[in-house]
Amino acid sequence: MNNRWILCAVALAAWSTYAVAAPDAGTPSVLVTQTALRQGSLPRTIEAYGVVQASAAASRTVMATTSATVQTLYVREGEAVGAGAPLMQLVPSPQTTAAYIQAQSALRVAEQLSARTTQMFAQHLATAQQLADAQKAESDAQSNLAALKAQGAGGAQVLRAPFRAIVLHLSASQGTVVSAGSPLLDLASPEKSILKVGAVPAQAMLVGSGNAARVTAVGEDQSWPATVLQRGAMIDPATGLVPIEIALPPGRFLPGEAADATITVGQTQGYVVPHAAILVDDHGGTYVVQDDGLKARKVAVSIAGSHQDQDVIRGDGLNPSQPLVLSGNYQLDDGMSMRIEQQGKKEEQ
Repeated sequence: MNNRWILCAVALAAWSTYAVAAPDAGTPSVLVTQTALRQGSLPRTIEAYGVVQASAAASRTVMATTSATVQTLYVREGEAVGAGAPLMQLVPSPQTTAAYIQAQSALRVAEQLSARTTQMFAQHLATAQQLADAQKAESDAQSNLAALKAQGAGGAQVLRAPFRAIVLHLSASQGTVVSAGSPLLDLASPEKSILKVGAVPAQAMLVGSGNAARVTAVGEDQSWPATVLQRGAMIDPATGLVPIEIALPPGRFLPGEAADATITVGQTQGYVVPHAAILVDDHGGTYVVQDDGLKARKVAVSIAGSHQDQDVIRGDGLNPSQPLVLSGNYQLDDGMSMRIEQQGKKEEQ
């Protein structure tokens, strides 16, 4: 009887010891994936919106060289033309034609006077000064006639494109009478377009010439590399923004096209984490979950910067030796147990 009681007591003690030492099979745990917490940096960027324009350095306004009438137009606004292509034909105005005829007559008279004075000088009937004056008068008449001819006063002239260009604007129509110096049409090289954007002063002060950018046309997914040409030194009163000019890759954008620019202005330092690692609590605060010996530890963080699907975070409670929880983190609270999903194998939760 006593032996039986002793055996029961020993069995009860052994069972009690096992029950204390063994993990509770009923304790809930969450299946998670993790990644290491590492220091790094992400590009610091600003966003700006604008319209593609022709570069001032690659634009030209064709002007009338003399008073004339637009006889024929060969191009329309928005049309692309090759180098040397005809743009319009001008015919001299009556006043220009009269001036040209007068210049021709003046040259003939000056040539005759010069020839006669040269002959008289040879016969000692004219002085050297008289000969010099006659020769100068002939030279002046020749120059005047040549200038009028170069301006197109000698007859109809066809204006041609000085380079491969897009016709941005026509200032004259067929039959228009224009004076010397009047603008006729504006041309721009399609190879040298810029994107003119505006930024608020605080952001614009971060931008400098040479900053890298990515430009995306509105409605498109493809972005293209670009470079900041210059940042304005004053606010545009019409927009309240600081103008910024960005050089675009040749042939990728059309004048007048709207586009977004992402300009890199520096680097943001901190812990670089996937966006999926960041959660928001009921009060709007951001936090992450770290693995403290397979126990969840929530850490409040601030987001210092973002780029694509990554963020730079900072927080006094972050421990770089503890892995960061990615998937399953939204199910965890402080102290909850977790189990790690093996690579290539997914447990059933």
